Order: sequence, then structure tokens, then C-alpha cells
Amino acid sequence: MKLSSLRVLPVAAVFALLTGCSSLNPFASSGNEPAPLAEFRPSAELVELWRADLGKAGSYVFKPAVAGDAVYAAARDGEVARFESGGAVWRADADIPLSAGVGTDGRLAVVVATDGTVIAYDAREGGERWRSPIGAEVLAAPAVSGDIVVVRASDQRLIALSAADGSRRWVYQRANPPLALRSFAGVVLEGGVALAGFPGGKLVALSLENGGALWELTVSLPRGATELERVADVAGTPVVSRREVCAVTYQGRAACFDASNGNALWARELSSSVGLDRDARYVVVTDDRDAVQALDAYSGASVWKQDAMARRGVSRPLIVDDYVVVADAEGYVHLLERESGAFAARARADDSAIVADPQAYGRGFVVQSRDGEIVAYEAR
Repeated sequence: MKLSSLRVLPVAAVFALLTGCSSLNPFASSGNEPAPLAEFRPSAELVELWRADLGKAGSYVFKPAVAGDAVYAAARDGEVARFESGGAVWRADADIPLSAGVGTDGRLAVVVATDGTVIAYDAREGGERWRSPIGAEVLAAPAVSGDIVVVRASDQRLIALSAADGSRRWVYQRANPPLALRSFAGVVLEGGVALAGFPGGKLVALSLENGGALWELTVSLPRGATELERVADVAGTPVVSRREVCAVTYQGRAACFDASNGNALWARELSSSVGLDRDARYVVVTDDRDAVQALDAYSGASVWKQDAMARRGVSRPLIVDDYVVVADAEGYVHLLERESGAFAARARADDSAIVADPQAYGRGFVVQSRDGEIVAYEAR
């Protein structure tokens, strides 16, 4: 496939599809400058609670993990840390470059090395508990819950390990299409079930006991004459709310399902390469043109659209109380009114891109930049 054949795609998709790409700057080869920052009258304030420094992410995506009052983070150079109120409770050195992390349940903090070694630390004190080689590249933070750790390999295998010693418990594998997004999306563990989205628009629930498939749902079907046109991967990590699960695909649809029976509640034509969030009223999606859209959570009807951040490499959205949080490739954090999508506040966390998903933290949220700046905010 020639590079020129990719230039017709939205910028975010180009970089997701180029598996060997060494840069995650969404403006690097597009020739398009990001939209200028929109002017607005602030209706809220983004208060910086604290910030901390860690190593750079390199070509990987490291998002912070939150458990109670603690924030866990990792970096490409092998550094892993736990922070509270901006101070480091502990720091550990894996002595090997990392590609993913941190996943935590507050008891275990788990990262993955570039050679496919899964490394677990005591989440409270930072001592290393075990290492388990899985022989596969991992781009997404592991999912940790109770006695199990689930790791998603870049070849779409889900590998379950014992939280006690790292021994392998089961592996789930499925056939993949010839072309897929280079995904940093993880797995959701909820009520004894592992939930993950896959290439081809499929959403699958697995038993944590044995890795058996409980159900499979179709968010969207591949369409088009070429393999490039037929890419319809589930983007981002699916969202579970009450009895419902929602997901969005690239070049496909956003949809919500009744998780108890698999019935589709609604579906909308939409394309995203980063994902969505949901609360009791809205599903909010960042589409592949960097517009943030709010849909009615129960009907899928459009509520509002904020399209003033074109070509800014906008992150997956996070709903925090009355606001929607997104970050961008110039290190800005944008606060939108949840009811209208209007800009409410803005702050610059760092000069480098914020590619990782913002994470809920107390009454606010925390972001991690590509250069390793970790910043906690609260909207007031």
C-alpha cells in the first residue's frame, strides 16, 4: 500500500493505520495546520490541583490510572510511579523499556515491556511482585480486577494472567481483517465479564473464568470496495453504564446495546478513531474530524456539536459532572458545557501532545502528556 493512498483519510486515521509510524503528531504529514484556538467568555475555571513529572512516552501512549486518591503512571524508559496530591509515594524502575501501562485495581499496578513482559507491582508500596512473558506486543494498559489481569496484545489476542503469580489462565483469539487500526484501547472488566471491541466492528463479552465468549454484538459492518474503505474497528474502550454498553467504530456507527440480551437500543452513522463516553443523559463522541458530538443516551438523537477544534488531534471525551473534557495535540485541555457544548474553560497542561484519554480523578480529572507531564485539574 502506498502512502499516497492514505492521504485521503482523516488525519487521525492515517496515523492510527500506519503501524510503523514513529510520530503521533497528527499534523506532521497532513500539511494542514490546526484550527486556531476559539475565543470565548469563560463560564468556569480549570483549577490546577497538582502536577508531577515522569519520563516521555515515545511512540507509545501511556495514560494515568486512578484508584481512590492515588494516580499511577508509567513512561517509555521503564519508570512507574504512584502519586498522591502530586507527591510520589513510590517510584520503581522496570529496567526495561515499556510499551503500556498502568492498569490497577488499587492492589496491583501492572505495566508491559516492549518485549512483551508483563510486570506487576504492589500498588501500595511499589515492590515488584512478578514478571510474566507473553511473547506479544502490547499497546493498551492491562485491565486488573481481583484475581485476574487481562492483557490485550496488538494482534487482538486477550491473554488472562493470575494476579497472584502471573501464570497464564486463558487466551482468547479471533480472526482479524487484513487492515486494522493500531489501537491503544483496552479491556473493560465488569461483573465477571471482560468486554472488548475488535476490528470488523465487533463487541465481545468473555467469561473471566475461562475466556469463553458469552455474546458478540455488531456495532457496524465493514463497507466499501477496498480494504482501506472496509476498516470498521471499534475505537476506544467500550463504556458500560447500568445495563447498557456503548461503543463507536471508525468509518461506521455509534451504538448502544442492552447488555443483558444484546438487543440494539439505537445506532447512529458516525466515525471515530478515539472513542466515546457516556453518563445518564448523553453519549459524547469525538469524531474523526475532531468535532465533539453529544447524543441522547436513550435515542441517539443529536443534542449538540462542537466543531471549532478541527485538526487539533482531539482526545477521547470524558464527562465530569456538568462538563465534557477533551485534550489536544498542542497540550491544551478544553472544558465544554455538557448541556450545550460551548467552551467553558481552557488550560495548557504542557507543550507536548496529550494523546492519552483523560481520566476521572475525585471531583476532577487527570491528564498525561507525551513528554510525561501529569496534571490534575478540577472545574470550578
